[in-house]
Amino acid sequence: MPKTSIVVPVYNVEQYVEKCANSILAQTDPDFELLLVDDGSTDASGTICDRIAGKDARVRVIHQPNAGLGGARNTGIEAANGEWLLFVDSDDWLEPEILQKARETGERTGAELVMFAFRSVDELGKQIQVFREELPKDMPLTVTEHREIYLTAPCAWNKLYRAALFRESAVRYPPRVWYEDIRTTLKLFLAAKTAVFLDDIGYNYLLREGSITKNLNADRNVEILEAFDDILSYFKAQGMFQEYREELCYLTLYHAYLTASVRVLRIDRKHPLLPRFAEYLEHEFPDWRKNRYLDRLGRNRKLLLFLLQRKWYFLIALLFQLKG
Repeated sequence: MPKTSIVVPVYNVEQYVEKCANSILAQTDPDFELLLVDDGSTDASGTICDRIAGKDARVRVIHQPNAGLGGARNTGIEAANGEWLLFVDSDDWLEPEILQKARETGERTGAELVMFAFRSVDELGKQIQVFREELPKDMPLTVTEHREIYLTAPCAWNKLYRAALFRESAVRYPPRVWYEDIRTTLKLFLAAKTAVFLDDIGYNYLLREGSITKNLNADRNVEILEAFDDILSYFKAQGMFQEYREELCYLTLYHAYLTASVRVLRIDRKHPLLPRFAEYLEHEFPDWRKNRYLDRLGRNRKLLLFLLQRKWYFLIALLFQLKG
């Protein structure tokens, strides 16, 4: 049985999937299976996956009708044989030592989650930004005692998970939606007992046209409110809403108000979703102005919050235009 199952959802990425798979097959830790989940691709992606599998016995290809990113990940979870799970998006790639470092750290510390730094890159491979969490490194952190873990990047792919975390919690990714990562990651944090953070950059995230961050369909940003309806309802159902109310409040402010407003403003500063984001925050957390994590926003986001509160959308749009 392989130590780790690496799940790669594949959908119409014929330009990228081979580079992604090669970065996985080149890992210094060879004890893994690679599950390429062809999610109903209409280009040559499925054929490329089959060719890759024909060259390396560690690779399995699963062809399925399109179920979306979340649905493809769930297929991989169900098919996985490993003790650990790692998700990689098919247009991204790994650094060669990250699986070995993450798995050895997880086994040494007994943690259920091992998280590592990542960088964003453009289509030319140029580094845009490096993301590291400001938490103690290389030591197990109890999730209940280090609640700032909930405020870390919610992406699925900079984390190595014990497979048992998914089995025992029954948490899965919602299919065919935006923001499936944050919906799922926060539930996994609630289920986990310990996490470890590595300072190593292990993942390269490609910012390309068509990603949520660059998508021009402003209307679909309403799904961030649906995502937080899901998250808040889940914590309430688990009897943990009050316990984590401060963290949930900050996350709603950051993701469902600030970040969502910026995405929409960069497309249409008169869009009707803009006041809805503000109304959602006020309705769910009317005392958000007293949140203990507000200082985490930093100067630029505090300025953004100030302008949003006054509905000075034109000025925000102008600032981003000048910056861009």
